[in-house]
Amino acid sequence: MAKIRKHFYFSGRVQGVGFRYQACRIARGLGLTGYVQNLWDGRVELEAQGEEPVIWDLVSALHRQPYIQIEDMETADMALKEERGFQMAN
Repeated sequence: MAKIRKHFYFSGRVQGVGFRYQACRIARGLGLTGYVQNLWDGRVELEAQGEEPVIWDLVSALHRQPYIQIEDMETADMALKEERGFQMAN
């Protein structure tokens, strides 16, 4: 299956609840590349690259985390990037 890259903005109770840590842990376990970071406006930005069903597995896993409450999610397709690993920014 071909790789794709998705860009996400998550809002709700997504900062101060371990969102970035969990996103990194899950994404790395799934073999995805990309990054996750907090934004000044309270949202979390995430880019993930890999097979599409695996990216959606990451999103589903984040929705199931006990302290995270995703109220809104914006997503867009992006061009693939050359990178290794999944990083936590800021």
